[in-house]
Amino acid sequence: MTAASPTGGRGRAVGRVVVVGSLNVDLVTEVDRHPSPGETVLGGDLVRLRGGKGANQALAAARAGAEVAIVGRVGDDADGRAYRDALVAAGVDVTHLTTTPDAPTGTALIVVDAEGENTIVVAPGANARLTPADVHGAAATIRAADAVLVQLEIGQDTVETVAEIASEARTRLVLNASPVRPLPPSLLALADPVVVNEHEARAYDAASTCVTLGARGARWGEETASPPPVDPVDTTGAGDAFAGALAAALASGEDRAGALRAAVAAGAEATRWVGAQPL
Repeated sequence: MTAASPTGGRGRAVGRVVVVGSLNVDLVTEVDRHPSPGETVLGGDLVRLRGGKGANQALAAARAGAEVAIVGRVGDDADGRAYRDALVAAGVDVTHLTTTPDAPTGTALIVVDAEGENTIVVAPGANARLTPADVHGAAATIRAADAVLVQLEIGQDTVETVAEIASEARTRLVLNASPVRPLPPSLLALADPVVVNEHEARAYDAASTCVTLGARGARWGEETASPPPVDPVDTTGAGDAFAGALAAALASGEDRAGALRAAVAAGAEATRWVGAQPL
């Protein structure tokens, strides 16, 4: 990770955040209604957007003022090259973003109906090739960070390797436990906090849990925060913006209340644009 200035623009210490996770290209179209099995329906124009929880959260942490490095994989294709360029332009360290020659960049196929309900099929591509060896290759960067942020769109063994290295280095682990899958109590115990929405929270029992509440804000233990008023355009990626900003605030030394306020504000701001990332 490149050297950072000691303080941010508002006099706050610059935190160092490492994000380990997925990078996808989102292909989105709109339909009047979802097709039945075997049926073909006509959709609207196909829109290409950048997504993937890892990249979404890395960019959110960078927007929040953190010094950010990402650990992930993209394909050796135009999408992977474009993604790498976009991250570099946003100031994200891509030293540990590996180009994978035998797999395409991850892709999410998203169909949205007239009621706003969507169906999503994710082809993980290069994301599925992210291994514990990749994490060990970035171990020095993780050890030097103030916080490491990981989600569950990558393999379980890779997630657990991140947690082990962070724990050994006493680097704060922020675990966005989404999408839901069974997790061992030993992993949940290492995270401070586990970030989930109200529905995901039912699946986990963690000592430190930060729950996002949509338009009602978020809570973390006894602390709560409400979002500023916004006119939302699209809620896609608001949770990732929240997680990235939370990690950035904690890395900079903010206490629980301050970090929660910053994260809620970032999540609300992310509803102002279409897609998970501002283009």
